[in-house]
Amino acid sequence: RNIDIIGACVGIVLTAPIMLLLAALIKLDSRGPVFYTQTRVGLNRRRAGRRLAAGNALSDRRDRDRRREDVYGRPFSIMKFRTMVVDAEKASGPVWAVQDDPRITKLGRILRKTRLDEVPQFFSVLKGDMSLVGPRPERPKFVADLSTKVDNYTRRLEVKPGITGLAQVENGYDSSLASVSRKVRYDLHYIRNWSVLYDLRILAKTVVVVFTGKGAC
Repeated sequence: RNIDIIGACVGIVLTAPIMLLLAALIKLDSRGPVFYTQTRVGLNRRRAGRRLAAGNALSDRRDRDRRREDVYGRPFSIMKFRTMVVDAEKASGPVWAVQDDPRITKLGRILRKTRLDEVPQFFSVLKGDMSLVGPRPERPKFVADLSTKVDNYTRRLEVKPGITGLAQVENGYDSSLASVSRKVRYDLHYIRNWSVLYDLRILAKTVVVVFTGKGAC
């Protein structure tokens, strides 16, 4: 947590000029707000509680009911630079972005390729909802759906979600169930092998993606 706080503060200071520039460019590029907020699913804080109540059937049932209600983790609000047109999902509802997605703005394509749309999430790290490195948080609808279709999907919620992660620098954005399955394998590998050094390696690779645009897309 101390590393997250220090890293987020340093990140905010270093990227403040970039954030101001991006805010101006977004306003010039397309109609709508600079930032986009969305509900995501975070750390499952009830896991330990469920283990302690393993011998009590009633407690187990109540835990499962609450787990269903919060989609296996604690919902929180995430903030990103807007990369899509206003009301992009008004007609379709929550759906994955696809290659050459017409909903993504011209500037949005660059922001997504370089991951700069994620920069405002340094504030979520300061707040404690996220870490610098970890599995990417997903929307409640997708968590509820994918938890029934992808093996071990909810195990991603055993740690705090991150601004960047092993799956993001290796696997890119979700586009199919196959890509989600690959992401889960990367996430579980990260959870099993976590170390400060491992986090630093992932952060270093993320910096390469930001400055070169080269990496999983």
